Amino acid sequence: MQIYLVGGAVRDQLLNYPVYDKDWLVVGASVDEMLSKGYQPVGKDFPVFIHPKTGEEYALARTERKSGKGYTGFEYFAAPDVTLEEDLIRRDLTINAIAQSKDGELIDPYNGQKDIQNRILRHVSPAFAEDPLRVLRVARFYARYAHLGFEIAEETLELMIQLSTSDELIHLTPERVWKETERALAERTPYAYIKLLQQCHALHVLFPEWSVLFGNNDTQTTEAVISRCSELGACTGQNIFSCLMTLSTQHLELPQAKDVIDRFCARLKTPKVWLEQAQQVRAWHQDIASFDDLDGATRLRLIQALDLLRRPQRLEAILVSCKALHEIDTQLSARINALLAQLNTLQPKELMAEGFKGKALGEELNQRRQHICDTF
Repeated sequence: MQIYLVGGAVRDQLLNYPVYDKDWLVVGASVDEMLSKGYQPVGKDFPVFIHPKTGEEYALARTERKSGKGYTGFEYFAAPDVTLEEDLIRRDLTINAIAQSKDGELIDPYNGQKDIQNRILRHVSPAFAEDPLRVLRVARFYARYAHLGFEIAEETLELMIQLSTSDELIHLTPERVWKETERALAERTPYAYIKLLQQCHALHVLFPEWSVLFGNNDTQTTEAVISRCSELGACTGQNIFSCLMTLSTQHLELPQAKDVIDRFCARLKTPKVWLEQAQQVRAWHQDIASFDDLDGATRLRLIQALDLLRRPQRLEAILVSCKALHEIDTQLSARINALLAQLNTLQPKELMAEGFKGKALGEELNQRRQHICDTF
């Protein structure tokens, strides 16, 4: 029984990236032997175990064979006689196919270290083309490492195109597509993810709404906006997503844009908070950008539409996307928060003490709020 550190932990050590999770590979062991040592099984499709003390994942060395469509269409074989090299060859990229022994020795049968040095993302074997999820995984790694100068090997791009122009991508579940996309949008250069998917013809299959971003000046505009959003410091994938949905629907009237965003999020099963922010940014980004020039009624309508009096914490995330879209004044946040503070000094109890109630109470509260917005 031999245990190796594998995958991302080894790769990121070599790139001087922080290592957050460690995955371990066990060669020469059986399921019964793992259970006898107290490891807890968690894998349904193949034997993966949780270490009884550290909580880290340990997987038995395995091989695989394509048996159907999609990324789930595989049969796995795990046994004590499966070698380290046989397990590593089934992995996606050479930089992810490096193992490290307990004494620190690197086992690198597929030249992953060389590709790290040369800044190349390259597939390990032709079996890459059997798993459509790898199109998204390579694009995500590109988004993570493009700023270091990484490029896609030509032969790997050819296989990605082959997968994208077949019917394999349509067999990916929305959950897996979204999981990879959510992670990619939070990487260092999220635009690289979209760009590579367009380059390998996967974008129009998985995200047809975003295909309109590549044409005329839209490509440069999109890259500039996403880059600004990434540079704002408070960047999250959620903010990037709001920018992408706004840019990809800006040619539509608001009701149509809302429908497109609704359908996109329903299809990909995105978190509700992502949907809400995307709709809010699309509907109000132009008014937010010109907030100082709005009349009081429009300011109040914006504040009420975004529910900022009850949920002021959502303002910052929305402003990040709007700043990326419009390069607006960095002090706008402070001014809007100051206005919110003034509006919150109006208390319905005080108006009730003045004799207002029912419908009249609501009308009076709204009039006084608008007056504050007019004179702010």
